[in-house]
Amino acid sequence: MSSTSTPSPESAVDHAVGRRLRDLRRMRGLSLEAVAARANLSVGFISQVERGLSSPSLRVLATLADVFDVSIAALFDATPQESSPEQIVRREHERAELNLWRTGISKQLLSPAGQDGRLNLFLIFLEPGGNTGDELYTHDGEEAGFVLEGEMVLTVGASTMILRKGDSFRFASRRPHRFGNPSGTDKAIVLWVNCV
Repeated sequence: MSSTSTPSPESAVDHAVGRRLRDLRRMRGLSLEAVAARANLSVGFISQVERGLSSPSLRVLATLADVFDVSIAALFDATPQESSPEQIVRREHERAELNLWRTGISKQLLSPAGQDGRLNLFLIFLEPGGNTGDELYTHDGEEAGFVLEGEMVLTVGASTMILRKGDSFRFASRRPHRFGNPSGTDKAIVLWVNCV
């Protein structure tokens, strides 16, 4: 009896993210070594991420987006819909999703694809306890958000704040930051804007 293993949904996500990162690196003519040096990460780790063997954190993805001079939205492995180059509307069923399953965070890209792609709108889903990790991170741009459901702990620099449904925020992305869901039982949903 032969056993055929079907890749898990998590594994498929890791492979899609890795493939997109590899494509961006190759389009820019960069070696693994050059990306590793610019991102301050090991060559082995980047190679594992590109092959779908490791799941990058949001901090790592933000760092790699900066190295490739793209927004985080460019890391979504979305198949473009048949549309004009300057799409105005993105339908709910067309949303690309980036599921950082190891961290308990998933992001849906709400904004349509555009040529410059500097302003991006996301729905961020934070599972109970989901977070970006203990390390603060930075990247290019500015961000703002609005808590739609649940609670979120946001650390920006030396300030840590608890935001609840109806609260909003805004800060420069170059300020060290991290965020997470402090609840052990309830999911949080945040409407998040990144502008690069």
